[in-house]
Amino acid sequence: MDKSKMVNSLSYDGFTANIHYSAADEIFFGKLIGVNDLITFEGTSVEELKQGMKEAVDDYIETCKALGKSPEKPYKGVFNVRISSDLHKKIALLASQYDVTLNDFVKSVLQYASSHQELGNEVFGLKR
Repeated sequence: MDKSKMVNSLSYDGFTANIHYSAADEIFFGKLIGVNDLITFEGTSVEELKQGMKEAVDDYIETCKALGKSPEKPYKGVFNVRISSDLHKKIALLASQYDVTLNDFVKSVLQYASSHQELGNEVFGLKR
């Protein structure tokens, strides 16, 4: 991962998009995340970018309604994480020390991390 990369995002109507800038094309562009389809938009200014996102989201919601499908990607609440055996051992021992299952330990750590975005910025070296 390139830790010097700065990731920005925009939100509109419950949807979030990752925002990037192309110096070669001198344009901002965004991609919705957490949806089943590839939804992109662009603009030469921040205002154009925001308007582009609004139009893209509104159009996507209307299209999903017409097709009778949910606009948001479904999440099952189950995923696999590949970690080193050393890390696996460390967190299993920590979970045991707290008298919780490994699953409950990991879930608690993820809940904490998801509500403290500054931790992710620190871990991944991102600037916000």
